[in-house]
Amino acid sequence: MSAQTVHPHDAGLPPLPRTQNAVAGALPPADRMEFYREMGEADETELVGVLRRWWLRARLYAEPLPDETRAVVEAGQAPGRSAIALVREARAAREMGSR
Repeated sequence: MSAQTVHPHDAGLPPLPRTQNAVAGALPPADRMEFYREMGEADETELVGVLRRWWLRARLYAEPLPDETRAVVEAGQAPGRSAIALVREARAAREMGSR
């Protein structure tokens, strides 16, 4: 028996299990095909990284970030800051901008 990894949803987003089917279901159709292609081409050492990257992308679709922030996160160049922290900051910035 194995436990299904679920990201904590303290950013207000519903949880998204880190499984192939959950990630694929959260992606737009065009990206879903690319996700399945990358998963199919990944060897055993790459599978977790591919799944993690696409899981993050699926979360970004659910809670869009500013283009510049999204690009940095997708490129893996947001050192020392979790994706969930970036989502919180983007949400706070949007809320401040709408007041």
